[in-house]
Amino acid sequence: MTDARPQARRAEQVRRVVVVGGVAGGMSCAARARRLEESAEIVVLDRGEHVSFANCGLPYYVGGEIAAADQLLVQTPESLRAALNLDVRTRHDVVGLDPIAREVVVSTPEGVERLGYDALVLSPGAVAARPPIEGLDSPRVRTLRTVEDATALRDRVDAGATRAVVLGAGFIGLEAAEALAQQGLSTSVVELADHVLPPLDAENAWLVDEELNRIGIEVHTGTAARRIISGADADTVVLDDGTQLSADVIVLATGVRPDTRVFEDAGVACERGAIIVDEHGRTSLDGVWAVGDATVSIDPVTGIRRPVALAGPANRAGRLVADDILRPDRARPIPQPLGTAIVRVGRLTVAMTGANRAALDETGIDYRTLHLHPNQHAGYFPGAAQIHMSVHVRAGDGLVLGAQAVGLEGVDKRIDVIATAMRSRMVVADLIDLDLSYSPPYGQAKDAINLVGMVGQNVLDGTLRLWYPDELDEVRSSALVLDVRSRDEFSTGHLPGAVNIPHTELRDRLAEVRAAAGERAVRVMCASGVRSAIAHRVLTQAGFDSASLSGGTLTLRATLGHDASRVLTTAAEPAHV
Repeated sequence: MTDARPQARRAEQVRRVVVVGGVAGGMSCAARARRLEESAEIVVLDRGEHVSFANCGLPYYVGGEIAAADQLLVQTPESLRAALNLDVRTRHDVVGLDPIAREVVVSTPEGVERLGYDALVLSPGAVAARPPIEGLDSPRVRTLRTVEDATALRDRVDAGATRAVVLGAGFIGLEAAEALAQQGLSTSVVELADHVLPPLDAENAWLVDEELNRIGIEVHTGTAARRIISGADADTVVLDDGTQLSADVIVLATGVRPDTRVFEDAGVACERGAIIVDEHGRTSLDGVWAVGDATVSIDPVTGIRRPVALAGPANRAGRLVADDILRPDRARPIPQPLGTAIVRVGRLTVAMTGANRAALDETGIDYRTLHLHPNQHAGYFPGAAQIHMSVHVRAGDGLVLGAQAVGLEGVDKRIDVIATAMRSRMVVADLIDLDLSYSPPYGQAKDAINLVGMVGQNVLDGTLRLWYPDELDEVRSSALVLDVRSRDEFSTGHLPGAVNIPHTELRDRLAEVRAAAGERAVRVMCASGVRSAIAHRVLTQAGFDSASLSGGTLTLRATLGHDASRVLTTAAEPAHV
């Protein structure tokens, strides 16, 4: 980023640091500032009752996995004063900023006061977005952003609520839905996008959808709440498609917006409500920095400018802003966040890092997607389960652009390794050489990450050619589909008209393939893409125009979603034409 304002005053001039907003970014900045400068006065202002709490733990308190609300409190004003000599003032709402006088205007329980600063750090965070839904002011509607929100929801559960509707199927929405379902409530989720967890690629989101159904959560996608009708015993949520859902509890989780109006009005440069900062967190006003959910970040893959509402980047940025205030000659720039995120849904873990397919398509980056379904540990060790992975790499050099994974175990490790590789600007072939830990209970000698590298290198150098589920109609109309699964697998569901020759028989039956294909290309498929890749090499070296289905029928079924039963057939068909 370019410098957003004139050079900050030198560190030796900083006598009072005022931080607006606690929790992740603000508190990490205040704590780091104290460790750097014992003599500075450090004041933290927060409009809420709690300045340092585990906001990511709120759904787990609602669901009963965290037993007591006070377990969510990381620090208190008293503990922060004792440990770090911080002047933490709760129920202090900043309602104005005078950049000329270098003062903030604060509404306190005792009245309005003005507080001067040498360095001001804005960490206002975000507030829940409020879509134009008639009846949204119903007392049964709650957000889930504060300890008070979580306590209110838990109280309603304990009071005997039986039906819940969650508006929004992002991370918080799904965590809230799972928490309420765990407490025995009949729970429905409503999402305007065409699938849950909109940042996920569609084939991965389908796996989450299936898991939500398994744990009893009703999913409504491609629609939104039109109005909420209050009743004596329950509210009714009316959807755009006419569906009516009864609810004792309604959770609003349709996204957030930066809470920056006061500062924008005072002259802080913003972009669509988010504060513009340079690489050190400096705003357009002298002596003012900003961190966290309310700031603009630049996506390091696509260049898209957007806020990143994640605790990890906010914590790290807060520390680096404190460095720039008090040690400007040694301060490192704030890295552009990859948006690495993870969520639990039922038995599944879902994680992602970097760009998804929609962002890559929007920015016109030429890329290839790799679908893999490796086990999380050695297949012969009890408990082996597949990790469903999709990895996007740049065409040409194979730079890793993004990855997503869904599975029962081992998802977090693989996405974290890929996030590390992306931060190091690795290309996909570099993943082959990563020296990862191996023991049968934990992984495979060829770890899932190593396999991503191998498949990626094969695709980039032409050893492996892929075709994708979104090409299905074209493939079926112009090519011979060769299914190289076993006959029993083939009978569980296959593409009509596909030829079934198990991969172990292919070398001896190439004449049948040639007769069936004629002048057409051959498009190969199996369950996960492993056997079809082997078959592809046999066919290519025998002179066929061949390609292997990325991720096999596992990816195909997930991509088709509800349409899989309509597209695939179990009817017996001849093995050759």
